[in-house]
Amino acid sequence: MLPPTNDPVATLVFFLAVFTIVGVVFLFIHLVMGSFIRPYKPDAEKLTIYECGEPTVGSAWVQFDLRYYVVALLFVIFDVEVAFFFPWATVFGTANQLAHLPPSVTAAALAKMSDAEKQQQKGIEDQRQTLSNFLLPSGLDKDSKVLMQLTTREKQTKNGETEVVDRVVPIQPKDASTWAAIAFWDIVIFFGVLMVGFAYVWRRGDIDWVRAYAHHEEPVAATEKPLEQKVAQQAQG
Repeated sequence: MLPPTNDPVATLVFFLAVFTIVGVVFLFIHLVMGSFIRPYKPDAEKLTIYECGEPTVGSAWVQFDLRYYVVALLFVIFDVEVAFFFPWATVFGTANQLAHLPPSVTAAALAKMSDAEKQQQKGIEDQRQTLSNFLLPSGLDKDSKVLMQLTTREKQTKNGETEVVDRVVPIQPKDASTWAAIAFWDIVIFFGVLMVGFAYVWRRGDIDWVRAYAHHEEPVAATEKPLEQKVAQQAQG
């Protein structure tokens, strides 16, 4: 059961719970499947140390290949850029919801509706008002929002006292559809720039581990086998 749209705390808790449940299930279902499907045949060579993309051959004080740091930087770049998807998803999702709502009706058309239709239309307008409020820019003060015609000021009387209330101007489906299209192409361009950069690095071969050793000559060294060496030392002792 979905939480009411006018309760942002309940909506946030609901989506956090869904995200947590899906994440846990998605993680553990693969671990459980892998434990039953994958073969388990360890040997001395498989159990040798292999870390950070570098085989354990030679001294630990050698200079690591530069491509290791390139791959690490690429990971950090893509990991950080994913954070920019969250505000975009909020705008895109809210604009899509507004675009699929029925348009507002005129006062004359509202007067001809039955009581049930009026109640339904009121629910639609309340939902439109709530979603439009989510898209208000947070960096502007109230006066600036009024000057930009994002909100209107109305006088309301409550308990015999008159107060001025700012109400957001509802976003109509046509305008919301335009916002959604702009947000979609904005993220396409943003992600396309990332893909072009990644393709350029890949085309140069900067993340190709084989190329790192293609023109690099080192003296041939015997592969370290810690388990076999330990058994041999115990046999000699």
